[in-house]
Amino acid sequence: MRKALRINQGELAQNLGMDRACLSSVENDKRNLKTNELVLLAKSLNISIDELLDLKLGTEIFLEGLKEPKKQKKIKVRVPKRNLNKFKEVLIYILSMVGALPNVGETVLYKLLYFIDFNYYEKYGEHIMGATYIKNDHGPTPLEFQGIINEMIESKEIEIVKSKYFLHPQKKYLSHREADLSIFNANEIKLIDDVLQRLSGMSALTLSQYTQQDVPCSTTSERKKIKYESVFQRTPAYSVRAY
Repeated sequence: MRKALRINQGELAQNLGMDRACLSSVENDKRNLKTNELVLLAKSLNISIDELLDLKLGTEIFLEGLKEPKKQKKIKVRVPKRNLNKFKEVLIYILSMVGALPNVGETVLYKLLYFIDFNYYEKYGEHIMGATYIKNDHGPTPLEFQGIINEMIESKEIEIVKSKYFLHPQKKYLSHREADLSIFNANEIKLIDDVLQRLSGMSALTLSQYTQQDVPCSTTSERKKIKYESVFQRTPAYSVRAY
């Protein structure tokens, strides 16, 4: 999972509060995880503890071009190059427009990406990015996010900036280039702008609570994939389409 998400050992070890050699021992089955380390690992990989303990079917994530794992009955997330490029450009555009706002950290980014994807699907029946969103404690999380972020960090398109927002740790991203808007049509740009105008000012907590009341999220069980088709059962407060 760590390699598929393109998280290096040093970064994951830091998240777990251990040194790299210790994490290497864990990965090579020479050391067991403590309970608190297990919780942190689950959060770092965006999967459940049950999946880490192999008590039920897990989730595989791999980007196009990487070696495909052996076939198993798991959720596989493929990112076609076209969608990968759009995901990157949408992210860069969001950062250029609202990334400097003090409330816009990683959690807010997840929710903005969710509404961009699901609002466009409801309105036009097509995908902008078509990312795979899993419901967790704080709402939808795009499974592709971490792998794409790490790739963009390697290519020096963005960098991570750690800060605090109301005394809470916050992970922000700084873009080093302008978004390529030529790959979007007018409807896509208009919808992205609308989502940013309406939602980017909300705090992470407020936006998470707001998102969890949206039908696609509220009708999905924890750790399950959120279905795009459920947008057509949205309540009027969330719907973006005239029926």
